[in-house]
Amino acid sequence: MHATAQCFMNAMESEPSAIARGLRRRDPELLDRLIEQYQHRLLRYLVYLAGNRDLAEDLFQETWIRVLERGHQYDGKHEFATWLYAVARNLAIDYLRKKNPLSLDGLMEDDEEHAPVEPADTRPLAWEIVQQREQAEHISAVLVSIPAECRETMVLRFQEGLALDEIARVTGAPLGTVKSRLYRGLNMLMTRLKGAQA
Repeated sequence: MHATAQCFMNAMESEPSAIARGLRRRDPELLDRLIEQYQHRLLRYLVYLAGNRDLAEDLFQETWIRVLERGHQYDGKHEFATWLYAVARNLAIDYLRKKNPLSLDGLMEDDEEHAPVEPADTRPLAWEIVQQREQAEHISAVLVSIPAECRETMVLRFQEGLALDEIARVTGAPLGTVKSRLYRGLNMLMTRLKGAQA
């Protein structure tokens, strides 16, 4: 009976709680599954945050090392992705502050090698692929010119699908600030996209 009750309790455990328990045990299979599940989203976030794919890949590796080292700090009360983005963001900010202590935006805006994130291929016609790629490159180019805090908020909201309160937890900013950054970022993006089309 005790074993049955334990199985029932394990089945009732939420995914975040199960992840927290696995990270405390440093379960290598869990870490492999998490990397597989979040690798593309995390790398895309870091590319936009760092403005440089090579740096983003270094930060990506460092993020997973930090997850392994500090996994016991994840409490399982919020989504794992929220905690993961906060870890990645803190690493990126630490690196960028050391690299350019005067302005985080400076490093991001000066980099011409920004790798745009391509839209998912849902097998459209060839000309649609080309058009989608051109639009994505155009939006990515404009997005890079937007201040870092607004750009980060937009990437977390629209590409990563995080709720506003989750973005507030990741960035450590009040919810009102997150809303303001999102609004300002969207306004700047729309203005610059319209200006580029004129």
